[in-house]
Amino acid sequence: MFRRLISRGFVSALVLIAAMAMVSCERVVSSDGDEISADKSGNLRVRVFQIDKTPFAATRAAASEACSRLNFAIYNNDGSRVKQLNQLATDKNFGMASFQLDKGDYMLVVVGHSANGNPTMTNAQKISFTNAQGYTDTFLASGDITIGDEPEEMDLTHERIVALCCFCITDDFPADVAKMQFYYTGGSGAFSAYTGLGSVNSKQTVTFDVSSVAQKQFDLYTFLHEPADNIALKVTAFDAAGNTLYERDFDVPMEQNHITWLAGDFFNGSGSSSTTVTGVTVNTDWAGETHLTF
Repeated sequence: MFRRLISRGFVSALVLIAAMAMVSCERVVSSDGDEISADKSGNLRVRVFQIDKTPFAATRAAASEACSRLNFAIYNNDGSRVKQLNQLATDKNFGMASFQLDKGDYMLVVVGHSANGNPTMTNAQKISFTNAQGYTDTFLASGDITIGDEPEEMDLTHERIVALCCFCITDDFPADVAKMQFYYTGGSGAFSAYTGLGSVNSKQTVTFDVSSVAQKQFDLYTFLHEPADNIALKVTAFDAAGNTLYERDFDVPMEQNHITWLAGDFFNGSGSSSTTVTGVTVNTDWAGETHLTF
């Protein structure tokens, strides 16, 4: 039996379905890279069915656009991780997994993302990414599962759990600007699989090289501690030697599964950190968008 997990406006659902033909995954590893043995015809078989309303099985190419990595983890009643499987979009069985488990109650957690490495999943209440790995669009399916005499087969539905700030520079880059750095606090680089919300106070930093291409849009992801919250954002422009050329601070309202568009003249601006809401729209991919100017 599987119990759906619902918390503070966040929904992560795993739906038990009729038996389906599956192949098992081949690479079963712990978060430190050690291989974990698993029965390829295990008694728990899962398949990613949908990511944020997009059918996963329709085409693997489309699925890999949403996330290039999947991390499956199983925890026992005391919160200890007993199994973990890490997959890349290039793996043959991307989106399908099979585990052999003893009878009992477990929590199943599956994370989809496109970071440069796998998150640390030792603790289900603090699944964490680092600045070096990068922060990306992230999806979660989690909930309880009971293993009995008969094998369990299920489809997984993932929900987006990040908030996104799209920082857009509308004026021209000065010739001596080589890098843009975005340092922000108030969000989290880790989240709880029980709620899908941030679980630590992080200092997140993302740096972009703009010396060859003057990039105009910068995507900043975070896990919020509440469904709606603010982040404190410091934006700095450096020259090739690492000297600070321009720097501004912003207080940015964010919301889980929403995009905050923050746009304005960065280099020719007044230096004010105030923002003004100019409108809210809704699209089919994210739950909503907030447009701000500076």
